[in-house]
Amino acid sequence: MTAARKERGFPCVVLFDLDGTLLDSAPDMLATVDAMRAARGRGPMAMETLRPVVSKGARAMTAAAFPDIPAEERNQWIPEFLEIYERELGKHGTLFDGIDAMLHALEAAGSAWGIVTNKPEYLARQLMPMLGWETRCAILIGGDTLAERKPHPLPLLHAAQVLGVTPDDCVYVGDDERDIMAARAAEMRSVVALWGYRLHEDDPMAWQGDVLVETPHALCDAHAWPER
Repeated sequence: MTAARKERGFPCVVLFDLDGTLLDSAPDMLATVDAMRAARGRGPMAMETLRPVVSKGARAMTAAAFPDIPAEERNQWIPEFLEIYERELGKHGTLFDGIDAMLHALEAAGSAWGIVTNKPEYLARQLMPMLGWETRCAILIGGDTLAERKPHPLPLLHAAQVLGVTPDDCVYVGDDERDIMAARAAEMRSVVALWGYRLHEDDPMAWQGDVLVETPHALCDAHAWPER
């Protein structure tokens, strides 16, 4: 037990998912789909209906907002979704409680941190100065930065390579099964962010993450991170 605790500590590098892990962006997403619904003569959408699918991406969110519309038609609305979302970006969402303290704890320990998200890079990059992260975030990889996106391991492996570390030096933190799949495929340790967005039927225990964490505050403790 004592030896195991000695192997725990803040990782050399922590890579994070963005939406549902660092940022509660559901309010921005809700404003986006509500604008789309209003343009089609529909009323606002309930947050509790949209929130579970935010980490699944634009197609999942438009499906939740317009379940009666065939997927082929809805998918043609993705450029509209992204255009409206860019206008709403950062206006309504906030960091999850405890994220700022966690990032400061990592930095105080000498750990570097970055973001690997499936959000288009141009949108994620616009958020960095809004959050004050443009000089703090060591690397930012979006869903369209490389030829593959999560759950493929390439974005995580590329991030480690650019930062000059091995996958074993890194931990990936995410709230969606795709995040943990990508980490496993990259042979990178992982943290399941239980505070994020999940469908009712999702079973985070089945994702095989190294540790499951209830709140960002818990990760201010070096011993909460996966063993190395």
